[in-house]
Amino acid sequence: MRELMNKAGETGQDNLIAGAFPPAEITGIKIAAGQGQLLRGTVLAESDSGCVVLSAATTGKAAYILTDNVDATEEVGTTGYRAGNFNTKALIVAEGYELTEADRDSLRKYRIVLNDNVQ
Repeated sequence: MRELMNKAGETGQDNLIAGAFPPAEITGIKIAAGQGQLLRGTVLAESDSGCVVLSAATTGKAAYILTDNVDATEEVGTTGYRAGNFNTKALIVAEGYELTEADRDSLRKYRIVLNDNVQ
């Protein structure tokens, strides 16, 4: 008998999603080339060449949270969360960078809520 269901991918418990409201929503995004391996939970900012990892150069421009691990050595299409309730401690930004209030405000515009209470 032909298989009717296939696993597309699998995500273990990572505490990225912190709550049910607002509900998590995803959208298609383009990741700019030259960023290497990006992990699920990476905070992304929009740029002219595609989404890039949130850093000091993109402060206040946070727009998405990466849904899955991706190889961004070349430009790649993937998905990102455009809404949801996320655990701040599970988010990834550029090395040496910390989320600012401007980043939090930017994410709130997209209905992305950050929760600091989840371990």
